[in-house]
Amino acid sequence: MSEKFPGYKGKALKMLKEVRAEIGDLIRVLKDEEIFEGVLIPRSEFGDDKHIVLKLKNGYNIGILVNQETKIEKIGTGAKPTFSTPPPPKQKPGLPIVAILSTGGTIASRVDYRTGGVRPALTASDLYNVVPELSDIATINAEILSSIFSENITPKHWSQTAKHVANHIENGVAGVVIAHGTDTMGYTAAALSFALQNLPVPVVLVGSQRSADRPSSDAATNLIGAVKAAADAPFAEVVVAMHETVSDKSIVFHRGTKVRKCHTSRRDAFKSINTLPLARLESGKIRMLTKNYHERNSKQKLTLKSVFEEKVALIKFYPNIDASVVEWHVDKGFKGIVLEGTGLGHIGNYCFSAIKKAIAENIIVGMTSQCIWGRVNMNVYDTGRDLLEIGVIPLDDMLPETALIKIMWVLGQTRDVEEAKKLLAKNVADEFSSRIMLEER
Repeated sequence: MSEKFPGYKGKALKMLKEVRAEIGDLIRVLKDEEIFEGVLIPRSEFGDDKHIVLKLKNGYNIGILVNQETKIEKIGTGAKPTFSTPPPPKQKPGLPIVAILSTGGTIASRVDYRTGGVRPALTASDLYNVVPELSDIATINAEILSSIFSENITPKHWSQTAKHVANHIENGVAGVVIAHGTDTMGYTAAALSFALQNLPVPVVLVGSQRSADRPSSDAATNLIGAVKAAADAPFAEVVVAMHETVSDKSIVFHRGTKVRKCHTSRRDAFKSINTLPLARLESGKIRMLTKNYHERNSKQKLTLKSVFEEKVALIKFYPNIDASVVEWHVDKGFKGIVLEGTGLGHIGNYCFSAIKKAIAENIIVGMTSQCIWGRVNMNVYDTGRDLLEIGVIPLDDMLPETALIKIMWVLGQTRDVEEAKKLLAKNVADEFSSRIMLEER
């Protein structure tokens, strides 16, 4: 494989070299009496050695299988594909100051022609430079915390991020935006909701489902919405800012403890569960969707509680689960377990002895539901009542992911089991909904 021909090797590379074609050149391919003309572009290094890839005039890419009868002709010299960050737009005086912290993810990614996928590449500063509309909203302070995909984020990153957010708030910013991968953004949003208490300004997590160099990217629209909320929104909470629908019409802000990614790839993948979104941005204006929110107040003093206990597990119940899964966590010294039970909060009675063992070892065991909508009610059936008697704690309508984060956070604040149980039952960051509205199913 040649560095000048990323992704090409063997037969295809030899044929390109014979006509002195390079990446970016315009070439013509005659194959099976058909003619293809386009720009030669890189391809994945994990591909075979029998195809070349052209970008056609209509914008589509096409892979062409080459053989001994295929004829290739170089018909024009083109520029090599590169990306250079444009200069930052001129700052406008008097605008609110917003900090953008980058952790990586698709919103901070570009196509990687080595693998054919996307890779973390853009810093927070890059994001600002390529979205000049931000200069009309706020003065941006950009900082890169990491450049990783969100599946690699751990509680240590949550603590680090919370501390950086706190530093920026102490320095007087109007709000903080965190660019984050979407796959675990809900976990981080919940973690920051517990770690950053008594917020004076908004903290907005934002991601994208499609990288910034794709025509269908939602990166710029989401980022603009996030910065607008950080600068001007009346609320002071941790939220997730993403598309409300597949169109670019509106951005919604989901409360950090009540949001879940519900689709693998759609731009409106995130939904508020058992509640409405906190607010909506449409036509440049933010409208609150609930009266129950924490108001922006620059005089409030932020309280940072960013310690998390890592030895907490989320166990999904399924028919015929081996109860030794629970026992393994007990033997490994775990301090908390969240059960993702069926329906109103049930697991098979063949797991009861393992649960008893866990609780006897002072492990906090909480119950959530696998159902997306609704809440657990362990008083309805015998199974639930038996689990209550054993000592399992019902967690109402808390999302399993949020429950995992909360127990991690609770055990980071206290080692006293009884105090931990009291704190777990307290509605710290609106992780419990007081009721379910009709619109929320």
